[in-house]
Amino acid sequence: MDVVEKAKASMADSREVMNIRQASQYLGVSPDTLYKYVGEQKIPAFKLGNRWRFKKSRLDQWMEEKSSEMEPQAKRKQKAATKAAGQS
Repeated sequence: MDVVEKAKASMADSREVMNIRQASQYLGVSPDTLYKYVGEQKIPAFKLGNRWRFKKSRLDQWMEEKSSEMEPQAKRKQKAATKAAGQS
């Protein structure tokens, strides 16, 4: 990551309300993917005028919830893999 990218990432990180481009950079997904998630109501967003906006605090909360949903699944898969290998 060069200096300009770091500065942009830092600016996106420091904003509480982000536009689609800033939020996609913050989350590491393309704007098209983010529009898809918004359309499917998979991610917290709101409209300001006719533009989508994202609150950093809500995105952080959403990511925390998603990551804790994934942890139990990963543990179940690990147990299943261990069982399949014939270990207890």
